[in-house]
Amino acid sequence: MTVALAVPDVLVARAQAGDEAALEALYRAFETPVYNLARRMLRNAEDAEDVLQETFLEVVKSIRDYRGEGYLWGWIRRIAATKALMRIRRDQIRATEPLDEEHGKTGMHVAANLDLERAFDHLTDTSRAVVWLHDVEGYTHEEIGELMGRSVSFSKSQLARAHARLRGLLGEGEGAQA
Repeated sequence: MTVALAVPDVLVARAQAGDEAALEALYRAFETPVYNLARRMLRNAEDAEDVLQETFLEVVKSIRDYRGEGYLWGWIRRIAATKALMRIRRDQIRATEPLDEEHGKTGMHVAANLDLERAFDHLTDTSRAVVWLHDVEGYTHEEIGELMGRSVSFSKSQLARAHARLRGLLGEGEGAQA
């Protein structure tokens, strides 16, 4: 589900010229969708706030590079997704955690009637990001692979494993695991 948030071209032009009021207006127009995207991809509000700030620092720094092709929201969304993925990578490196490890959940009995929000918490950061980007934000496997610096097949396999894991957690499949 892609949101097409529209802002007047004159506002974008003013922001590209360095108008602080226009930059503030862009921030106000896009802060909630950027925060929501980051919150869904990451595990906590603090990380989502950080990604929101990092995203708009990048927007301010790079707004002159925006060429008006497509919606501004698509350009900002890509920056936000990239920042969230960078945070996931950084956290994985810090934890020295393999990409497919399930955060120590091995052997943990999970009730079959978990709701989707809670089931999402049982996915790795990478799997959760792929599911969110593909199923909710509408990114293609090619776009996800490019964002993550990985292959199309990586995106597809992460999505398939995550879906299987979610089905298993939600009691919708016999023996489905990621």
